[in-house]
Amino acid sequence: MELKWNEKRYHSLNYFLRNKFGSKVFKVSLDGGFSCPNRDGTISKGGCIYCSERGSGDFAGNRDFSIHNQFQDILKMMNKKWKSNKYIAYFQPYTNTYAPVEILRKKYEEAINEEGVVALAIATRPDCLGEDVLDLLEEINKKVYVWIELGLQTSNEKTAKTINRGYKIDVFEKAVKNLRERNIDVVVHTIFGLPGETKEDMINTVKYLSTKDIQGVKFHLLHLMKNTPLVKLYEKGELKFLTLEEYIDVICESISILPPSVVVHRLTGDSPRSLLIGPMWSLKKWEILNSIDKKLKDENLYQGISYKRV
Repeated sequence: MELKWNEKRYHSLNYFLRNKFGSKVFKVSLDGGFSCPNRDGTISKGGCIYCSERGSGDFAGNRDFSIHNQFQDILKMMNKKWKSNKYIAYFQPYTNTYAPVEILRKKYEEAINEEGVVALAIATRPDCLGEDVLDLLEEINKKVYVWIELGLQTSNEKTAKTINRGYKIDVFEKAVKNLRERNIDVVVHTIFGLPGETKEDMINTVKYLSTKDIQGVKFHLLHLMKNTPLVKLYEKGELKFLTLEEYIDVICESISILPPSVVVHRLTGDSPRSLLIGPMWSLKKWEILNSIDKKLKDENLYQGISYKRV
């Protein structure tokens, strides 16, 4: 079989970016200093039960620094390992459209004006995309390539309540519609291994996404980190970690049912070793990625082989 994505059996982000920009592109994770309505009391004060104290941005820049200084500091570290002249400015921690539009404009423009920035990626919630924010994103999308990352995590409304997501699925669907009407690409986060979810629940989330007008997906393994509300469920025996084999199995099946056009931005996530309670096998990132590649090859699976157009 001749693969569409060079050496991979899925539409990888690396392949997509090389095709779009003609060379390797590196992501620079920035902390815009934002909060989250699911933390500050607007929706809830607890946040999503798995979210770390840094708003799931534990590897992003230092929020005490300006966007410019964060960018330059990260570049200095990156350039010791890799040389590149094209970058994605990625606003990662917390909710990065949760501020007055004047503040958003200032921070976004500071990021895209850094030398070599060809794209802007913004992680946010679907309930934090008002008309003024959408208009700003549409405007910036005419200057550099923009994609918006939405944390759906699961299509199961019962699980959504358990994890304290704070919005219903119709809010997500409206956000996708609004973004796509402005020609802005959408990348959706999912988490496998959420409390009470079966493999069928996880696959149903991917089947649901395969029917939507999205351009990318991030698959994450649930990490249990210290000082998160999820620890209480774990201590009560209400959280069971996926095994490495179970995770690889659900990832490979998920890849097979995704439309070939959807870009796979991630196959697993990262967590600081100092904060991680489990599963500890998740720290072996390259072993996980290699195991996924092997299973796809051994079982002759590839992205889209089981995709069913609705």
